[in-house]
Amino acid sequence: MPSLKDLKNRIDSVKSTQKITKAMQMVAAAKLRRAQEAAVAARPYAERMEQVLSSLAAVYDGQADAPVLLGGNGKDQVHLLIVATGERGLAGGFNSSIARLARDHALKLLGEGKTVKFLTVGRKGHDILKRQFADKIIETISYREVKNIGFAQASEVSQKVQALFAAGEFDIATLFFAKFNSVISQVPQAVQIIPAKIEKTEGQGDASAAVVYEYEPSEEAIVEDLLPRNISVQIFRAMLENGASFYGAQMSAMDNATRNAGEMINKLQLSYNRQRQAQITKELIEIISGAEAL
Repeated sequence: MPSLKDLKNRIDSVKSTQKITKAMQMVAAAKLRRAQEAAVAARPYAERMEQVLSSLAAVYDGQADAPVLLGGNGKDQVHLLIVATGERGLAGGFNSSIARLARDHALKLLGEGKTVKFLTVGRKGHDILKRQFADKIIETISYREVKNIGFAQASEVSQKVQALFAAGEFDIATLFFAKFNSVISQVPQAVQIIPAKIEKTEGQGDASAAVVYEYEPSEEAIVEDLLPRNISVQIFRAMLENGASFYGAQMSAMDNATRNAGEMINKLQLSYNRQRQAQITKELIEIISGAEAL
């Protein structure tokens, strides 16, 4: 049984931890609003980019001369998994949920006889995946020192990915990140970005519902320009979604930690009071026994 001094030291230690978790919760809550606004603001642009590409991609429907970023290189043997996670931990299951989705996808591909390579964006993704796929991680990109992630960082990642594709290092690239829904809900996502996976928009192919646009320059030239830009936009969107998801997950995790610390303090304080009362009672019995002996 721990002594009164040990219990007192442990209570003080837990109280110090509680102050830290409470402070981290407040910081995460303060940063969450701005990160959430940035993520929500980026969604319409990314979605509209996909719609425009979907409309323009109809020009190459069934053609063999489609841009390689749209139609692919005709192979699907080598897969690049771009895993975007946070730079720090203490955010519940945020980082591990993204890494788990990427790991399951990688194991499925490996089971089919495919070759898998990882490009991790964020230190925690590398730390988690290296336990099982250390030999398959080709590069880790970290922006831990960058205070506010911007389009410049997303463009840098995009250029590296496109350079790898141009060098024939992979055939298909899939981006993994967590979409922010709420403070308690961050959903891991997997989006294929090379070749661009264009979903057919509603009404497309219906002459009565289709809207005719005239493009200047040609549709082919616009597609050639938009495809590389779309990769940067999708990566930028993933980074912003991750930013909001990270602070939401951290805020929830630190709130749980603060409440758990409070419960532990109450239990330790109860044990301390009981032991102190027992010690006082024992001392009184010794005093009374000594007085009666005299």
